[in-house]
Amino acid sequence: MQVIYAIIPNELSEFIKEKGAFMKLVTYVHRYTPSCGILTPTGIIDIPSCTDGLNKLHSIKEILIKGQKSLDILYGLSEKPREHIPPESITWLAPIPRPGKIIALAGNYQKHLEETAWQDPTFQNQAATTNPWPFLMPPNVVLATNTQIPWPAYSEEVDYEIELAVFIGNTAEKVSPEQASKHIAGYSIANDISARSVTFKEGRTNRPRDVFFDWLMGKWANGFLPIGPCFVTADEIKNPQSLNLELKVNGQIRQQADTSQMIFDVYQIVSFMSHLMTLEAGDVIITGTPHGVAAANGRYLNPGDMIECTIENIGTLKNTLGPKPDTFYNGFIR
Repeated sequence: MQVIYAIIPNELSEFIKEKGAFMKLVTYVHRYTPSCGILTPTGIIDIPSCTDGLNKLHSIKEILIKGQKSLDILYGLSEKPREHIPPESITWLAPIPRPGKIIALAGNYQKHLEETAWQDPTFQNQAATTNPWPFLMPPNVVLATNTQIPWPAYSEEVDYEIELAVFIGNTAEKVSPEQASKHIAGYSIANDISARSVTFKEGRTNRPRDVFFDWLMGKWANGFLPIGPCFVTADEIKNPQSLNLELKVNGQIRQQADTSQMIFDVYQIVSFMSHLMTLEAGDVIITGTPHGVAAANGRYLNPGDMIECTIENIGTLKNTLGPKPDTFYNGFIR
């Protein structure tokens, strides 16, 4: 299969159709220097070294902030012969290593709600009768592809969750679902790793909201949100609600679904969040996971497991889980 990686403006989408290409950007470290580039069949075109003056570009986030002009520059780079960096010589980073905001959705696939008993399975048509469940995540959770996920010091059960990641391209405030597509710059893959138990629970006096906060804290550990391997422009995902998702652990399929099964679609999610807070260029929204998680079947991750997350037209995000800590955090209970 021929795959061409680049990023281009909207008016060039017909060119892409003719070439049968997928347009992607990558962020990485090369020779001890963080950078970003266009990945082509013959290697990576380094963007900062190929731009200068007022047109110099340093990162994907800067490209999004500068908008259409920067996209035109990048297309010009991909047209001319350039020196290419071999992908095997780089260290991968997440497309935007420290997003301004990371917003995640809980319970956005019906079968996932049913398998985890989060909601009455007879409750249908949720998108028309209720609202999404969003929560914020700190930037320390972001991790790159081909890296090791640290095992947190406060949980003995670690889970996986494949999700479509949505990148905001320009300021969105109180936009409608119909307007939302104008504010989406592109897409990537996320693995919302989750600590399903907390070791500081033993001996604790339980309170009514402890279950919720234990679950929420299970999302905040360092490196618990691998994103990547690349950023795909929105032009190249004609319908974000028609993408196959597949997650494998050590080569065995654990999750397999389609984004058409989302309760709230990408545009509804962006619209809803834009009424709660102003969305800005470089913000990331992860849109919920389908059924098949370990919390439902007990098949939690083990040290050294390889987790591969694949989304159609984007690629495959690969990570391994690190070793268990020698000791676990037990909180303030003595």
